[in-house]
Amino acid sequence: MIHKNLTVYKRSIVFVTTIYNLTKSFPKDEMYGLTSQIRRSAVSIPSNISEGAARKSDKEMIQFLFISLGSSAELDTQLEIAHNLNFISTENYNEANHELIEITKMINGLISYQRKKVTRN
Repeated sequence: MIHKNLTVYKRSIVFVTTIYNLTKSFPKDEMYGLTSQIRRSAVSIPSNISEGAARKSDKEMIQFLFISLGSSAELDTQLEIAHNLNFISTENYNEANHELIEITKMINGLISYQRKKVTRN
C-alpha cells in the first residue's frame, strides 16, 4: 500500500491518536456531538489520503487530497469551538492547531506535486 509510505499519512495517523486522547475528557453529553465530529474529521484526513493513493490516476489522488484539506478545515473549526467552550486548554489547543497546520501544509505540498505530475503527462 503506497499511502503507508507517505509522511503526511503517517503523521496524520499519529494525529488521530492525539485527537482521540484530547477528546477523552470532553463532557459526556458531547459524545454524539462535538466529540464525534472532531474524531470523524481527524480520521477523515488519513482515510482520504489512503483512498486517493489507491486510485488509478493522479487526478483522483488530487481530488481525495482536497477532501482531506476539507476535513482539516472542519477540524480546525471544531477545535476552535471546543477551545472556546473550555473543553480544551489553550496549551493543548495550540499544540493540536500547530500540528494540524503542519499536516495541512504537507497535504498542500502533495497536491502541488501531484498537479505537476498531471501537467507533465
